[in-house]
Amino acid sequence: MTFSICTAQRNFVVGDLPGNAQKIIEAARAAHAAGARLLLTPELALCGYPPEDLLLRPAFLDACEQTVHTVARETAGLTGLVIVLGHPQRAAGAGLCHNMASVLRDGVIESSYSKQALPNYAVFDELRYFLPGQAPCVIDIDGVRVGLLICEDAWVPGPSRQAAEAGAQLLAVINASPFHGEKQQVRESVLRERVQETGLPAIYAHMVGGQDELVFDGHSFAMSAQGTVVARAAGFEECLASVQVTAGAAGVALQGELQPLAGTHEQLWRALVLGVRDYVGKSGFPGVLLGLSGGIDSALVLAIAVDALGAGKVRTVMMPSPYTADISWIDARDMAARLGVAYEEISIAPQFEAFKAALATDFAGRAEDTTEENLQARIRGTLLMALSNKFGSLVVTTGNKSEMATGYCTLYGDMAGGFAVIKDLVKTQVFALARWRNAHDPFGTGSNPIPERIITRPPSAELRPDQKDQDSLPPYEVLDAIVQRYMENDESVQDIVAAGFAAADVERVTRLIQINEHKRRQAPIGPRLTRRSFGKDWRYPITNRFRA
Repeated sequence: MTFSICTAQRNFVVGDLPGNAQKIIEAARAAHAAGARLLLTPELALCGYPPEDLLLRPAFLDACEQTVHTVARETAGLTGLVIVLGHPQRAAGAGLCHNMASVLRDGVIESSYSKQALPNYAVFDELRYFLPGQAPCVIDIDGVRVGLLICEDAWVPGPSRQAAEAGAQLLAVINASPFHGEKQQVRESVLRERVQETGLPAIYAHMVGGQDELVFDGHSFAMSAQGTVVARAAGFEECLASVQVTAGAAGVALQGELQPLAGTHEQLWRALVLGVRDYVGKSGFPGVLLGLSGGIDSALVLAIAVDALGAGKVRTVMMPSPYTADISWIDARDMAARLGVAYEEISIAPQFEAFKAALATDFAGRAEDTTEENLQARIRGTLLMALSNKFGSLVVTTGNKSEMATGYCTLYGDMAGGFAVIKDLVKTQVFALARWRNAHDPFGTGSNPIPERIITRPPSAELRPDQKDQDSLPPYEVLDAIVQRYMENDESVQDIVAAGFAAADVERVTRLIQINEHKRRQAPIGPRLTRRSFGKDWRYPITNRFRA
């Protein structure tokens, strides 16, 4: 017996029930036309993931229920095709709901499976919304018994073991698993554990797209009963991936097209591009604008924005101050010309002098310090937001994770904007991605977009004479390593010092992380690229006297 299973690796929009339903219906028609017997949609595909507190609104759950029936009705004529549909469903009398996978066959909801393992860590809050299911669900597809699982169910042993004990010959996992670096390798390793425990092959259906700070990378895949990946869909793009299923005396075998995994830098780049494209597009902005300084951070953000949106939707503004070096003007103009984006220059010198004059009486007798530096950043932020208000484009900010960690950024200045593109990249990664992008042109927007001098010159905020970032911070190789160990991996101060870092550096950086929480809480969101970002999975009190 041989048949095919399709995975609807699609880009859904949270709350767009009609649009999501239409994507599912179209995928079902395409799968049926291709002769597939089973279509797997991602976790909560119908409403998009994560719906967050929409799940607490009865009207939303009512609309989801109605849309499930719409999908069933519209696919009733696809004889021979079974659809596994991910959606929420209100739980009787509980005030919560279930994370469901419903089985649609010939327009009828034949059975449903409720997710059993509810993650409540990192970016996940599922115990806030869902009640766990208790029972397995095994369906028959042309004589092959398929056990259904939903995402976290495959990360723990229990649900897959239940499915096997209920007679499953194949595991089908529908997922919404957010991206971070090397995440696909982690997924495949975890599913291999379930396959080895049960002796059953598995298919992993995943979604793709950006949703606020989360990025979903696709890479739906299939794994043999021996733990070998035998099929893998492309990453960071929509597709309808097909897996051939052959059932015989030796068990169930799977086969399909095996797409290679891209390297680390390419995956990060594609995640950034997808995150920007979907946040801008799904939110309805006509384009973006950013302050182009001639430095590495704004250069990288510009290259990402053009790859995501095209040059016609990107506007840049160079806002020189009295401390802006000539090479910054030259390099900013050069990069804007290379990428073909709109470029203009607005000097902030008059506004800066006006602010200083207005404050002269209050500041009399006090030397210039970071106050005057921050004034320049805030003038720039005000100008960008004025342009945003007038023309509707989204201001994208250019601060990186190293700066966000240590507070090397200005509230209502360079932090002013709607989307922080590289807020989860430490500075050393910024340099690495800039070099990678100059050597590669993944979206056909031009090679070598970033002038070499932008990459090689010492970073500077250019807010005072001869300023360099490293005047205020440890070397970025040291700073970034401490940030990653302390913030992403939860290593203690003592353990970081024991790893060979100077105690003074560790204490300084960790203290800066702790005292700058008030800034990060007011920062715009940005794509999550690491195991832990300054976002949904970083929740520290602002008022806090604990010091490690």
